[in-house]
Amino acid sequence: MKRHFQFTAIAATAILVVTGCGTGGGASNYPSETVTYSIPFGPGGQSDVEARRQEPMLEEKLDTDVNITYKEGAGGAVGWTELVGEQPDGHFISGMNIPHIILQPMTQDDAGYETDQINPVAIFQGTPIGLAVPADSDIETMDDFIEEANSGEQMTISGSGTYSGHHLAFMQLSNIEDLDMEYVPSTGAAESIQNFLGGNTDAVFANSNDLVTYKEDMNILAIGAEETFEALPEVPTFQETGQDFTASIDRGVAVPPDTDEEIIQTLEETFLEIANDESVQEEMINEGFEPLAMGREETQEHIDQLSEEYEETMRELGEIE
Repeated sequence: MKRHFQFTAIAATAILVVTGCGTGGGASNYPSETVTYSIPFGPGGQSDVEARRQEPMLEEKLDTDVNITYKEGAGGAVGWTELVGEQPDGHFISGMNIPHIILQPMTQDDAGYETDQINPVAIFQGTPIGLAVPADSDIETMDDFIEEANSGEQMTISGSGTYSGHHLAFMQLSNIEDLDMEYVPSTGAAESIQNFLGGNTDAVFANSNDLVTYKEDMNILAIGAEETFEALPEVPTFQETGQDFTASIDRGVAVPPDTDEEIIQTLEETFLEIANDESVQEEMINEGFEPLAMGREETQEHIDQLSEEYEETMRELGEIE
């Protein structure tokens, strides 16, 4: 909110401080220092991959240094708790994952933050989630998987985080097929896929780019895309294999509450420029991502709509009253 001052010598000084003239702060000369880009997961995961791709372009467009840091824990909640407590001057931004930022406050008494405290700037990437088993497994189809899961011995499934997109997919599949399976959460997608590839779990809910990268080491049974996924055209969707749900993670960037609208607009324009860059989009597609370019307003509407849908889903699953 803009403050109004009477034009006195003292007020004029106050204006200089508020606008940052000569002080290194404020919206008018943003950014005036290094921008910290916090990733609420560990290094090597999808959020990190995209931030590293964006880093040199952000530095060029914002004309400042960008420092990528990591604040992993609780499926991203530790990082988002840090975000909402940071100064709203645009020099601290954070990766933002949906549905995590909706499900965690909805299902936990104290996630450390509330969904409406996450101040969205843009969404730039989608990542459908698929279910896979080892390449040498006797399980070849979703029907085989369901039969095995019902055979008596509890199956373990690796996934990234609790009340994340992976966890939601696990709960939905378990509910639809009435399966008793164990979900094994990790601090990030990179750790989750390594747990699976190391033989520590029977299956994995994995992001589409990991499915593309490691497709020779696994048998991908189904994917949570709404239609055939371009990078994995031979893999059926869950809807095609008889499970009526989709599963995906949307990635974007957010700033602390009360950040100046001019600063948000600067960041929004910058991130959308990068998201709409043809070379960036081509790289994403080749790596198994879905390029997106949703601005602040559209992103907020998307979060609001999904919040309503997830509330209904969580009630159906018995996760909330």
